Amino acid sequence: MSINRRHFLRVSAATGVALSAGSLLSRSYAASESASPRRIGANDKLNVLSIGVVGTIGGKDRSEVAKHPRARIVGLCDVDSNYMAKAAKDHPDAFQVKDYREAFDKHGDKFDAVIVATPDHTHCAIGTLALSKGKHLYGQKPLVQQLEELTLMRRAVEANPGLSTQMGNQRMAAPGRRAAVHVLKTGLLGKAKEAFVVTSSGLNNAGSYFNNRQILPVETPPANLDWELWQSGMVARREYRPGIAPAKWRAWWDYGSAGLGDWGCHLLDVIFYAYPDLDSPATVKTVVKDPPTADFHARVCRALMTYKVSSPAFASGEFKVHYSDEGQMPDRAALGLPAGRWPDNNITCVVCEGGTLVLGAPGGLEIWRDGKNEDWNKISGMPKFKPVNHWHAWIDTALGKESEHWSPFPVGLKITESTILGVKASRFPGEELHWDRATLTFTNSPEATRTIVKREYRKGFEPVRA
Repeated sequence: MSINRRHFLRVSAATGVALSAGSLLSRSYAASESASPRRIGANDKLNVLSIGVVGTIGGKDRSEVAKHPRARIVGLCDVDSNYMAKAAKDHPDAFQVKDYREAFDKHGDKFDAVIVATPDHTHCAIGTLALSKGKHLYGQKPLVQQLEELTLMRRAVEANPGLSTQMGNQRMAAPGRRAAVHVLKTGLLGKAKEAFVVTSSGLNNAGSYFNNRQILPVETPPANLDWELWQSGMVARREYRPGIAPAKWRAWWDYGSAGLGDWGCHLLDVIFYAYPDLDSPATVKTVVKDPPTADFHARVCRALMTYKVSSPAFASGEFKVHYSDEGQMPDRAALGLPAGRWPDNNITCVVCEGGTLVLGAPGGLEIWRDGKNEDWNKISGMPKFKPVNHWHAWIDTALGKESEHWSPFPVGLKITESTILGVKASRFPGEELHWDRATLTFTNSPEATRTIVKREYRKGFEPVRA
């Protein structure tokens, strides 16, 4: 049993969120020879390489990790020299490289752990390389961009079970989100019927880091940006245009994962912690306003994922998850809720036989029974949720310490699968696609299997295939 899994199971059992052994790691893949992490002494520090040092979240990840008393940033990797210069002011002694492969080839003995805060299309290649080299891994969401990469990353985790992994869904540390898991997992609202998950992403972020289908004229890349290296493993190279790098790549089919991919791991997470029997969707069907193009993801998308279940936690043999972007909120009356405001623009709503749970992304939790909103803090038997530092839990687990470690990759990959499945299926709007993760096929659509499951990689930038 891995260090991070052992600690998570022991701690989460005390907080009412323990996951069954089978729910964490698929055993369908044989583990290859594992790489051993460096043994870290009781007074030693975890040495960390930061890849993607600023961007939209890299600076936050780096600074939070650096605040841990037993962690230090020893390496910086970024294709943008302006970002690198900014990060170097915080870590003047850290080595600096543009190419992540150089970090592993020339400086691999200097670091024990890696932060990957890069565009989505690079997550799998960097992450599987880090794991294969015996490095603890903090990976930004979604953990992968391609459906095949779910398998590649899962195999890498299984091949290296002694490593601490964590997905970047820091909102899970909020007391209200952990309380939501407790409410659902313990059946306080009865058996689960269906879930509605909504993000405003793609709507509210259009001016900051979302490009809603604007193709600007070709320009010479700015001197601070290595554009060829930014594209990394993409076989089909593009000429540089503003509106892609450094921050507006999410809407582009090749690089990002659309509004659903942007927020899914922040909103779907509680469902998988509450119901560990949920594994892989059996079907997915999308409805879109603007279908995908050769360049861009769909706009205004609703995805319906259907899970086949046999657990007594569910009201029937199917559990449906409705996931929408651009603020497509469900009808409150249809959910048995009175007129009113939602707790946030990004919500998770689980309808149960005995009531409805509504959860805002920051942790605002509402428990509705018989048309009344109950104070969850006053529910009998509700645990007291101590403060948790999401980043430090990852570090503590890597150091072999007890931690409330909420986002190891095994469960993170299940969350990521639900996050990106609707994104890919939007290429076939209105069609119910039957998904089989074991064979990486849509069993009723050879065309979907051929076009939206995997991609080619540029030589030298391929993911590691354990």
